[in-house]
Amino acid sequence: MCRLFETIKVQDRKLHNIGYHNERFNRSRFEIFGLMDNITLEEAIEIPGTLAEGIYKCRVIYSDQIEKIEFEPYRQRKIKSLKLVQADAIDYTYKYLDRSEISRLFEMRNGCDDILIVKNGLITDTSFANIVFWDGHQWKTPTKPLLNGTKRQKLLLEGKMTEAVIGPQDIFRFKKAGIINAMLDFTDDFPEIEIKNIY
Repeated sequence: MCRLFETIKVQDRKLHNIGYHNERFNRSRFEIFGLMDNITLEEAIEIPGTLAEGIYKCRVIYSDQIEKIEFEPYRQRKIKSLKLVQADAIDYTYKYLDRSEISRLFEMRNGCDDILIVKNGLITDTSFANIVFWDGHQWKTPTKPLLNGTKRQKLLLEGKMTEAVIGPQDIFRFKKAGIINAMLDFTDDFPEIEIKNIY
């Protein structure tokens, strides 16, 4: 059976962005398994009493039901360079637990910290995050990501960035790039990437 997962930021014992995770979790259950009952993740997730203050990743693994909930301390990856890789057949519409195709592409990074996947001539995502580009006035994110991330959706609805059609040839009109996901936001430690370091 197909298995999926949600990664949820836990900071000082508080679940972040949980409404967006709930929506994607239940929509995926409906679209893949035909399930119409709604599970409320904040009720299903019990934060262990031993979990210290700080930032943790909560991973909810599920199929037609929740199979496992696990926690681990969060360690931010240092991403300073990206390698463009072509993958026209890849499909990651849902947050599948099976990431073997993405892992295969990641092995093609050729010394870079991560990959930037190009599908049908358009920029999509890195191996683990949505990409954003700064044009000097506002942040732009590709209109066709592999996965519509929860943080991406939140920042779009808040007007903190907009969508744009972005091909590999368009990258160099931007000033810089960055990555966002459930664990990464526009904060002081937001990982920015110089355009010259996208190969």
